[in-house]
Amino acid sequence: MLSLSMIVRNEETRLEACLKSVEGFCDEKLVLDTGSTDGTVALAEGAGARVEHMEWPGDFAPARNRALELVSGDWVLVLDADERLLADVQPQLQALMAQPDVLVINLLRFEEGALQSPYSSVSRLFRRHPAIRWNRQYHTMIDDSVEELLKNESHWRIVDCPEPALIHTGYRPDELASGNKAERLRAAMEAELQAHPGDPYACAKLGGLEIESGNRSRGLDLLQKGLEHCRPDQHNERYELLLHLGIAHSQEHLADAERCYRQALEEPLATRVNAGARLNLGALLLRQNRLDEAAAATETVTRQAPELVLGWYNLGLIQRKAGRIAEALESYETALQLAPANPELHQNRGAAQLIGGNFDDARDSFLTAIGLLLEQGRQEEAEELSRRAGEMVNLNAA
Repeated sequence: MLSLSMIVRNEETRLEACLKSVEGFCDEKLVLDTGSTDGTVALAEGAGARVEHMEWPGDFAPARNRALELVSGDWVLVLDADERLLADVQPQLQALMAQPDVLVINLLRFEEGALQSPYSSVSRLFRRHPAIRWNRQYHTMIDDSVEELLKNESHWRIVDCPEPALIHTGYRPDELASGNKAERLRAAMEAELQAHPGDPYACAKLGGLEIESGNRSRGLDLLQKGLEHCRPDQHNERYELLLHLGIAHSQEHLADAERCYRQALEEPLATRVNAGARLNLGALLLRQNRLDEAAAATETVTRQAPELVLGWYNLGLIQRKAGRIAEALESYETALQLAPANPELHQNRGAAQLIGGNFDDARDSFLTAIGLLLEQGRQEEAEELSRRAGEMVNLNAA
């Protein structure tokens, strides 16, 4: 028996899609509400979930642990309202759960809108065991309790599901802005570092936020400190620390950025998890006109994660700069099959068509890009593209 375990608060706009994604997969759906004032509870009950209530304890870990206590399945799937389970992976997950010595299944999660780290690995599917508990305030995890459990019960295995299992929308720019999520993360990681100075996970999260916010000096200090405290077996933390260091160095210190990206790629992680470092490395090599190396790095991503739009987009840029126009057009076409409403893809396809001498198709691509920008409320960008494209092709031609 598989139970869904969730904690929610005011999630009426996102919860329905989440619950629908596990329909027919989970035998029990438990939603622990921590004080919703919207239609969350009614929506959950309407979707067949059992709803329990708890006053918000000020910390995610005790809320998750209470939700864990309320389920009855042999296995537990833990989701947030901004996540969805993919249907294609469910047979593979069922096969892994059927193996008697598997304790935890790490799920590959696609981070929608998170360009630097498009995938992460999360321990969200596990056997219900009295020793497994959640800890940490914000990004709660079971890793510490599982580590202790394995010391006494060494027969258990932790396995990775190699195919994408979850889609997470919480790191989209609009989502981060709407709920002050970045600031809540910052506060939680500051508290974590107060309690555990040098904690690699907190240093990676907070260091990355500082770099993104323009606080480069503190960001670098945190990332370096995290590396100093990183154990040899903390591969995910080391990867993230090195990834953010590469980003921090990428504007002025290209050799240091390249070294960090390459070191990050040495960590033994699932192939899709390191796609961010490989894409960044390819982009860095492109800036240095090292086109063959850039293409090789980016083509690896398109082979290992063919569903990543950014991989095909970047590959098209590299091929176009190398004069491989036919290949660039193929890459853009593949990307457009995945994201037909992306105006940048249409614009760059138009540029490649223009170089190839296909003026009519280039005009159509530019017009499509302009129309999409207008639909998305990006008026100034649409006007600028119209001006620039109009200097190269007649946008008014029949």
